[in-house]
Amino acid sequence: MMQTPRLFTILPDYVCTPDGMEIDKNGDLILSCPNYAEDSFTGCVVRIDRNKNITKWFDVPVHPETGIARNMGIAFDDDYNIYICDNQGWSGKEELAFKGRILKITADENGIKSWQTVATGMEHPNGIRIRGDYMYVTQSYLTKVPAPDGSGHLVSCVYRFGLDEENIQITNTLDDTHIFTTFVTENEECQYGADGIVFGKDGNLYVGNFGDGAVHRITFAPDGSCSGNEVFAKDASQLKSTDGMVCDEKGNIYIADFSDNAIVKVYPNGKVERIAQSPDCDGLDGGLDQPGEPVIWEGKLIASCFDLVTDEGKVNTAHEMPATMAELDLE
Repeated sequence: MMQTPRLFTILPDYVCTPDGMEIDKNGDLILSCPNYAEDSFTGCVVRIDRNKNITKWFDVPVHPETGIARNMGIAFDDDYNIYICDNQGWSGKEELAFKGRILKITADENGIKSWQTVATGMEHPNGIRIRGDYMYVTQSYLTKVPAPDGSGHLVSCVYRFGLDEENIQITNTLDDTHIFTTFVTENEECQYGADGIVFGKDGNLYVGNFGDGAVHRITFAPDGSCSGNEVFAKDASQLKSTDGMVCDEKGNIYIADFSDNAIVKVYPNGKVERIAQSPDCDGLDGGLDQPGEPVIWEGKLIASCFDLVTDEGKVNTAHEMPATMAELDLE
């Protein structure tokens, strides 16, 4: 049954592009804001408490060469260090190409205490999840890598880094030993690859191939290496694009369908069902204004509204301020 999304909150004017989310040790909702829509803004991380009080937690440390940060996916380890995908190259600006980073930040209630670079030189780091001693990071483009079938289609990947690794220089080729698995996006009309990422209740890793609107199931060998990568769920009538994803206690996966202004539920058996969709909107009435990622918080499904991309194939037609977030009931 389709739901009508509701307005969760209007964001402060220092946020123009909200994206990834996590829940911290206090139960607060932590929102990563790359702020691509305004060049004069840098990336920041925002805290939302149970009363919906919104405060800026910290500005993300800028890249020493570019002077900006563009933080997308975020994840906490068991000690609540924060790992961030700094996707410098998302805008396509030549001077930002291959400047992406993974950062590890230690912070307290007052802000950053220390930080370090885990990996650098990345083309398009996007989503991140942590399990055990490793982080798993989607990289949506590997334009230096030809498709193995000679089709010319886009290749993307998941990297696996140790939580204590530092200053890894990524080449964005198959020579990178940290590549865990790769993907090919077959949809020629939307050549955008690995994006949303989440661990399922079954222990497998699920990754969205954005352009194909497909969810891949990644399985693990006993030694922790990748033992399989197969399409688990795909239904073009219900799911067009696979951006951020979250898994509930029953093993259902909720996906932000960025292109179609929708939220989609994938059941443990692989059934795909759209549960909410909005027309082109500004989000102020609670509409899904190009949702980038969902998170489960306080018994609700909360979605950040990225509201920026307006190319062909997207319901969204314009970026508007203020930025918004929407909510749905958790089914």
